[in-house]
Amino acid sequence: MVEQDHSRHSEMINFIWKVADLLRGDFRAHDYGKIILPFTVLRRLDSVLEPTKAEVLAEVAEMEERGRPLAYREMKLREVAGHGFYNTSELTFKRIGRDHSQAKSLLKSYYSAFSENAREILDRYNFEQHISDLQEKGLLYQVVGEFAKIDLRLPQGPDDKDGIDNHQMGYIFEELIRKFSEDNPAGEHFTPREVVRLMVNLLLAPDEGTLGAGKTRTVLDPACGTGGILSETEDHIKRKAPHTTVGLYGQELNPESHAICQSDLLIKEQEPDNIKYGNSFTQDGHKEQKFDYLVANPPFGVEWKKVKQEVERFARNGDRFHAGLPRISDGSFLFLQHMISKMKPAHPDGKGGFEGGSRIAIVFNGSPLFSGGAGSGESEIRRWILEKEDLLEAIVALPDQLFYNTGISTYFWILSNRKQRSLKDKVILLDARGQWTKMRKSLGDKRKVISDAQITAVTDMYMEAVAAAADEEQSLPENAKIFEAKEFGYQRITVERPLKLRFEVTEETLTALRASAAIDKAVDAGAFADALKSLVGERWATKVEAWDAIRQALVPAGLMMPTGKPFQKALRDVVGVRDPEGEEQYLKKGDLHAEPDPDLRDNENVPLEEDIDAYMKREVLPHVPDAWVDHTKTKIGYEIPFTRKFYVYEPPRPLETIDAELTSLETEIQRLLGEVTK
Repeated sequence: MVEQDHSRHSEMINFIWKVADLLRGDFRAHDYGKIILPFTVLRRLDSVLEPTKAEVLAEVAEMEERGRPLAYREMKLREVAGHGFYNTSELTFKRIGRDHSQAKSLLKSYYSAFSENAREILDRYNFEQHISDLQEKGLLYQVVGEFAKIDLRLPQGPDDKDGIDNHQMGYIFEELIRKFSEDNPAGEHFTPREVVRLMVNLLLAPDEGTLGAGKTRTVLDPACGTGGILSETEDHIKRKAPHTTVGLYGQELNPESHAICQSDLLIKEQEPDNIKYGNSFTQDGHKEQKFDYLVANPPFGVEWKKVKQEVERFARNGDRFHAGLPRISDGSFLFLQHMISKMKPAHPDGKGGFEGGSRIAIVFNGSPLFSGGAGSGESEIRRWILEKEDLLEAIVALPDQLFYNTGISTYFWILSNRKQRSLKDKVILLDARGQWTKMRKSLGDKRKVISDAQITAVTDMYMEAVAAAADEEQSLPENAKIFEAKEFGYQRITVERPLKLRFEVTEETLTALRASAAIDKAVDAGAFADALKSLVGERWATKVEAWDAIRQALVPAGLMMPTGKPFQKALRDVVGVRDPEGEEQYLKKGDLHAEPDPDLRDNENVPLEEDIDAYMKREVLPHVPDAWVDHTKTKIGYEIPFTRKFYVYEPPRPLETIDAELTSLETEIQRLLGEVTK
């Protein structure tokens, strides 16, 4: 199904792309998109209105005859058009394209006959200026004529294979944006249709019994692109609860995608102004608003260096990003924290459930699972989500090679502030990496697709895992596991070992003494080194013995050993040599532990709920009995090692089998060599 759809999309995209050939020579290449995209939007709006055009014109004539008031006309014309917008002109694309001399005036007349909400979207493209520019170059009627050949109408029924629904149109718009912009790599904004369907299924499946009629559900996508995920979420809710009112909201930074998403909502009879323009990190387009469902596929690894100061200010003020800040090179967790801030509060309903609350589904690559060590921004964000707020319901691993611009592995994160009681402080991990079908023809990096049957299978596995959490007698699906949230936590301990030294003087020692600034600050370093020449080749087991010998060597030179700590440390660092059998060094008398050796310092991750002393006794001390833990450096970290949790040990093959294979290979090589040398 996906590949058939893409064949249709490719046909449309190639046709529209050829229109750009008309502009070659008269316009710069980077301006093509500024002209072609608004014409594509205009033709889409025109095609959508075509089935009811005659009825609208008849209604306009009747209204003019009866002198209907403006407010009535607006409402009635939308009703007759069958959409949240209309056009009252008798003109068509074909007629405008045939009239060379009047193409400009006719197109402007046609454009101005659209309802105000449609004109506002086209105005964002500076559409009237493009009309004038094309007319000046003598190209306007040709461009309009070419677009008149394209049928971009909606399907008129389930059997209409030539119509293009909103999601299919999203593919077309996204591919055109990619072609017209070097700054937007393929697929940066758009999510494959089957991935969207699966994500929305997992987001809404636990709520299907409560989507009922008479309710209003609101959906936000803070990185909405052309609106494909929003459209699928609405369609899913409407399929399950046809009378439920769905309000769609979004925000988008790319201007072309923003305008296209607004036009899509216009066609769907949603409010285009619900789609805000701007950076979600710094310009919250929906301040004070909360939503029932939140969905997103933000760009992977988006850098936030340009907005660093504003984001840090929000974090300091406890606004949205207070849980922590990720690395500057990856803003994934900024998107997620922004979405969490938009969740409706949840309140216990007295029946073991909740009133209010929200659910989130977001697509991430593998980095947010484990990037950042204990105490880092990413780790603290995971800790806040898992331990402090208990928001994470599940993570679902997807097959690789699903997206157009990358073959990396991706994951759904499903979050909720109204998790069922049996999932309190627990997380479902679902491995769906094997649920894919090979495509006959690759589309960029996309070589795999999730079939309809596999979408259903993954959704069923998810709901079985949810049910198993509530019923101990129900077994988990083979590819699902449930973990306590604290199992993802760990203690990052610092294991120290004593600094052990022997002491000696060599020619290299004297060179180092002469070069030491700390030595020279306390005494003439050159004279000091010369005084120790008699000790070259000498070794001492203890610091006391070495210092006594050095003091005696200084006497003939008329020098005294300085007593200051900087000098003493500098001398020890030069004369002392690390030796596993050497003397343990102490910073001061009475210390519990010897001075730690930085070169032997190590770190260990200890499970959060395990006793550190017990861990040391079992895992460390049998190998290094003199080690100890510096508890002042212990940090709490959280990571979700998904792959490790599903690792299955495969024992090595028997040596006899390996030997037999090697013997067989040697025999085959000898046979082949024999044939070559004949």
